[in-house]
Amino acid sequence: MALISRVGKRLRRIIQRPGSVELTRYEALLPAVEKLEPELEKLENAELTERAGKLRDAIGGAASFTDSQLIEICALGREAARRELGERAFDVQLLGTMGLLTGHVVQMETGEGKTLAGALAAAGYALRGRRVHVVTVNDYLARRDAEWMGPVYDLLGVTVGWVEPAHSKQERKEAYGKEVTYGAVAEIGFDVLRDRLVTHPDDLVQKAPEVAIVDEADSVLVDEARVPLVMAGSIDHNDADEEVAKIVRRLRLGLHYETDSEGRNAWLTSAGASVVEKSLGGVDLYDESGSDRLAAVNVALHAHALLTRDVDYLVRDGKVQLINAARGRVAELQRWPDGLQAAVEAKEQVTATDRGEILDSITVQALLARYPEVAGMTGTAVAVAEQLREFYQLEVAVIPPNTPNVREDQQDRVFASPSQKLRAIEEEIRTVHETGRPILVGTQDVAESEELAEKLAKADLPCVVLNARNDAEEAAIIAEAGKKSAVTVSTQMAGRGTDIRLGGSDGTTREEVAELGGLHVIGTARYPSSRLDGQLRGRSGRQGDPGSAIFFASLNDDLVLSNAPDLPDGIDADTETGEITDPAAHRQLNHAQRVAEGVDLEIHRNTWRYTRLIERQRAELLEHRDKVLHTGLAADELEKAQPEKFAELKEKLDDSDRLEQVCREVRLFHLDQLWSDHLAYLTDVRESIHLRALARETPLDEFHRAAIPEFHKIIAESASRAAKTLEEAEITDDGLDLAEVGVRRANTTWTYLVHDNPFDSDFEQTVKKVRSMMRMKKS
Repeated sequence: MALISRVGKRLRRIIQRPGSVELTRYEALLPAVEKLEPELEKLENAELTERAGKLRDAIGGAASFTDSQLIEICALGREAARRELGERAFDVQLLGTMGLLTGHVVQMETGEGKTLAGALAAAGYALRGRRVHVVTVNDYLARRDAEWMGPVYDLLGVTVGWVEPAHSKQERKEAYGKEVTYGAVAEIGFDVLRDRLVTHPDDLVQKAPEVAIVDEADSVLVDEARVPLVMAGSIDHNDADEEVAKIVRRLRLGLHYETDSEGRNAWLTSAGASVVEKSLGGVDLYDESGSDRLAAVNVALHAHALLTRDVDYLVRDGKVQLINAARGRVAELQRWPDGLQAAVEAKEQVTATDRGEILDSITVQALLARYPEVAGMTGTAVAVAEQLREFYQLEVAVIPPNTPNVREDQQDRVFASPSQKLRAIEEEIRTVHETGRPILVGTQDVAESEELAEKLAKADLPCVVLNARNDAEEAAIIAEAGKKSAVTVSTQMAGRGTDIRLGGSDGTTREEVAELGGLHVIGTARYPSSRLDGQLRGRSGRQGDPGSAIFFASLNDDLVLSNAPDLPDGIDADTETGEITDPAAHRQLNHAQRVAEGVDLEIHRNTWRYTRLIERQRAELLEHRDKVLHTGLAADELEKAQPEKFAELKEKLDDSDRLEQVCREVRLFHLDQLWSDHLAYLTDVRESIHLRALARETPLDEFHRAAIPEFHKIIAESASRAAKTLEEAEITDDGLDLAEVGVRRANTTWTYLVHDNPFDSDFEQTVKKVRSMMRMKKS
């Protein structure tokens, strides 16, 4: 059997199957790690730290780890964790550590100890002389894990810190000065953007990126990969067209507008266009003079028809707050592109948020691509192994569980309609609740979670609801979901990173709950990704605990209607319950899910095709910016361009350092402003690129053809503008009166994330626009 297993592993590797990293090398090192235990146990704490220091001296600066170094790191880490945390790392955790230290994404099931495995790997990289960023999905986990693992790092002689939104610039600088820094992906990204706007080297908070260990790697590297992080500066109030919003609010689906089956696009019918044109005073939306109003109508229609309150967003404290589609939580600081954000605010009649000029942005994928070495860990990596390989050149190592998983994954129950499905879910909850087993129900959105909770309350089945309205209490709520008789209703993936322990957080009734059968997980519908299904199931059955999971579905769920609406003939439902047992129904569900996964992957690819060029241009510009920031290049250029004015300025300042800084600020202002203008130009090109497809031109090629010449003007133009500024500015005791000549940076800046592009690919947009135009011509 062992021979067959080895052959199977090698065969998977040869044919490049997902999850095919060979573990034999790591497994062979485990006996040597265990052999060191008696020796290390005899050492005093100071001696253990000294031994880690000797390892640091031996491997510092090396390009990779030898087997003997992996053994030493794991042995020292296991002993440090035993002393400081009271936890002796399992062999499988050490396998995970070695997988991370060799640059892989390791798949470890829920409850198998990813946090400790990641910490030992981070310490190992630090001992090799690398700065490490442990990238988390939220600020809570960043602080929790840094503090939790802190004593282990201390004993190994490795410094650790974390960044969070409340930190000052100095606190951030200190945190990034540590050898290991924990931070949410957005927070680390925002610091990158802030650093790209500094005008003095001392204001930088980060150092050059070296190693990233990504926690919940599937969420960060795949789900949020194409989400842009944005740095904006104040312009003015973000006023939407209130008149258009009122008009669109009166339009009716099927009469005035239509939507596609995926719910991603909406367009006016001829009747709808007539109503809108008449309401706007007789404008022609499809004439050049009405193009601005048409754009406003289209974005208002998108907000009205395609974005649903309590599904796509909440209105809380007088503000529109987006809901993260992958996690069902409020996406802090996240917003749609300005036009759509304003349209939703007008739709909900709330105060419009400020509009900003985009100073810089970076996608999560591009952020992680900055690190020369990347590794990651998650419970569900195999399902996205192809994407990890395609976009990051990362391979997946599947770590076996320490204790075999005994969770019972029951077959999906399929119903004809959502209402019949909901009745069956209520009955399932009642039946299981009567046994005393804890229940976790995963719903699709806020509205569904609250509808179900209301039905359960009427049926005298009390539950705790966890959704975007109370996500601040997420960790505390989910930690108690394993208590006897607990019923927890949650949107999407509740509490990733927080264990659901049988018997609750204190485990007082653990044995009793285990005897009852453990945690029972119920999914109210299949998710657009099988990986999300797996994540919900994985909340039950941690570390060999008993448990079970079941999904309920309907052939009228959004997943099916959007991705596989054409049902095969002959599927019959039970006349009383509406339940369908025909295997064809299950095949239809699986097909719909595969289609949804394919669409998501294509959107990812399409987005990356466009952003890849922007990232290359940004890298080239940043190289030049760093040269201006750290050298006297700006002063040299201005002296050559304006020798007389430069000499006058030099005499006035009487300091080389002050002179260089004034010149640097002028040059960087124009360089940053031109980059901001370039981003705005590229946005305009991207939004109108579908018109190129009408002329049978390739949109991506046309995008490149427009973007490249404009970019190559930036550096020379910034130098020219800087020279003109020096020529026109009045020289004062402080240097130059820059405000007088318009050199004024935004007095307010802020950061946010832009929601995934709500529109389809260029080709699909074009098809819909052509279809709409054809209908208009026919009418």
